[in-house]
Amino acid sequence: MTMHAKTDSDGELLWFAGSLATIKVSGEAGADTISVIEHLMPYGSSPPLHIHVNEDEVFHILDGVMRFNVGGKELVGRAGQTMMAPKGVPHSYRVESAEGARCLTVTTRGDFERLVREIGVPTDKAELPPQVAPTPEAITALTEACARNGIDIIGAPLS
Repeated sequence: MTMHAKTDSDGELLWFAGSLATIKVSGEAGADTISVIEHLMPYGSSPPLHIHVNEDEVFHILDGVMRFNVGGKELVGRAGQTMMAPKGVPHSYRVESAEGARCLTVTTRGDFERLVREIGVPTDKAELPPQVAPTPEAITALTEACARNGIDIIGAPLS
């Protein structure tokens, strides 16, 4: 399946953990280190349950349906809605819409943006990367990169 990004303006494109991440605003652009990253994700996409040690994570859903678990509470978000995972609170999400989902992720302090840059693979294609099951080596690399960037993986992705 090939999904193409619906972006109004260009940004730095990276294939990140099975998604297309477009860095719209880098934390380096302003004094408050606000980062805005657009994510295009396929159906079923779900990161491991994790905690951001230093920054809140805000999700503004542009297209699709996403199911969130934030601090053990289940929430469903649809296009036009905004969800927040406060720093220090375990959270994850799962893309529930068959056509995938697109959201903006807003953070400060740069931890998440650094992770996306460290693990992401630069691309010039505004589409999803080839979908492959994560290898044990990829899982280890993600876990270690998260730890270096103030994010603790504490559980499995949502099913």
